[in-house]
Amino acid sequence: MQLEYSFIIPVYNRPEEIRELLQSMQELDFNRSFEIVIVEDGSTISSEEVIKGFSDTLNISYYSKENTGPGDSRNYGMKLAKGDYFLILDSDVLLPKNYLQEVDSFLSNNFSDCFGGPDAAHESFTDLQKAINYSMTSLLTTGGIRGKKQAVNKFQPRSFNMGLSKKAFLASGGFGLIHPGEDPDLALRLQKEGFNTILIPDAVVFHKRRIDWDKFYTQVNKFGKVRPILNSWHPESAKITFWFPSLFLAGFVFSLIIGLLGFPLFAWFYLVYFLIIGIDAGIKNKSVYIGTAAIVATCIQFLGYGIGFFKSIWKLKFLKMQPQEAFPKLFFTNEN
Repeated sequence: MQLEYSFIIPVYNRPEEIRELLQSMQELDFNRSFEIVIVEDGSTISSEEVIKGFSDTLNISYYSKENTGPGDSRNYGMKLAKGDYFLILDSDVLLPKNYLQEVDSFLSNNFSDCFGGPDAAHESFTDLQKAINYSMTSLLTTGGIRGKKQAVNKFQPRSFNMGLSKKAFLASGGFGLIHPGEDPDLALRLQKEGFNTILIPDAVVFHKRRIDWDKFYTQVNKFGKVRPILNSWHPESAKITFWFPSLFLAGFVFSLIIGLLGFPLFAWFYLVYFLIIGIDAGIKNKSVYIGTAAIVATCIQFLGYGIGFFKSIWKLKFLKMQPQEAFPKLFFTNEN
């Protein structure tokens, strides 16, 4: 059976990102037609004119609606898409030429109703983007947990690089209104309904992560807040690894305190770990600066996630608050 693919891409105030993504899609090495559905999610800076410039070379459908969040925008796009298999991307990615061929080849031999793929840094990315990408994807940080090839089965895809069959979309209703966290929530609901969710290791995208240090902290802090919410919705998914950033943060504070009291041994363990991070990132990116920046990114990742996780545990477990009451800014309202 030949699958008919529809790319689903929500966009919010990012016309230049859409331009770069569509340029990369023009170069895809694939011998069948595919559809691109772009959903403008209440943007104040429209991408419509940029998209029109690609209408002669790409099969694009463009829709604009009120802002209801990326999850609901993806659902909106999937309802209108013509394909029977949806390829979900964020606007801040680039596709290598072989992306669609890798996806199609894998699904032809090992079909799954839902898949995710890894992300990497393109050589054209800034040093900051490469450092943040390292901290989010390296096996030496928590980023490696979702990218391991050993986790091919029961993988929890992320919506910057995710595939979903029309059958699975209709059965599940698509993404929920929480953000971030809407993608693992969907994967876990699909697993409960008997669908496979897998990793396609070679379906790589280049993920820009166009953010500064402040925005990166805000992002990972939200990730930390969301995880206990997902654990409360899906208790079977809870793992000790989700506590690692918080425990790492607590241990770091403890090591500093006892270090000031004359017992520096634990602080030396942290110092060695950060040196390993810096050396590994520096060698892989051939840059001392990126190696140093990767240490900063890793610290921010653990700090932001750890604080968010502790705060969420406190509100949900000890104050007995409901998720939307505790963190209303993590939830959108569906107006469609």
